[in-house]
Amino acid sequence: MATKEDNRETPKTSSKNPRGAVRSVDTYAAQCETCSKWRVIETQEEYEEIRSKILENPFACDRKPGVSCEDPADLEYNASRTWVIDRPGIPKTPVGFKRSLVLRRDFSKMDAYYITPTGKKLRTKNEIAAFLEANPKYKDVSVEDFNFTSPKVMEDTIPEDVKKVNASGNRKGKASKDSA
Repeated sequence: MATKEDNRETPKTSSKNPRGAVRSVDTYAAQCETCSKWRVIETQEEYEEIRSKILENPFACDRKPGVSCEDPADLEYNASRTWVIDRPGIPKTPVGFKRSLVLRRDFSKMDAYYITPTGKKLRTKNEIAAFLEANPKYKDVSVEDFNFTSPKVMEDTIPEDVKKVNASGNRKGKASKDSA
């Protein structure tokens, strides 16, 4: 179960065909420290700012203009979509770069990538270091500004008809919430 400090990102899924659905983040949300309601965060940049400082500055409803804890939640945590939880404190993506998260076909985890200002997809810190070294105009950007930690896929929101492949390659049904 998530704590109030957690921020979640929700990839779009389709109840009719989860394997063919878009498997990247379509909605960013933060949970209010006070009332525990979920609030949609309008942009990835704003979400990353909240996530990077959530431990020292917990999110509250009143950070959104015209919103208070008295208002209904923007989103309800349920299995109508697949939810993933991002770790708090992941640094905000440097200006000009984009953090991309893609849900694996088997819903086992998300893979984190960074897209450079030139459009190149980088998959590791070594690739980031090589890019920064080859592009001196990004001398103010550090490898430490990038984090490839994957958000946790919330098991209780994975579509029932999605089968997982375990380490031995055998297919098995979705693990129940209590068996983790």
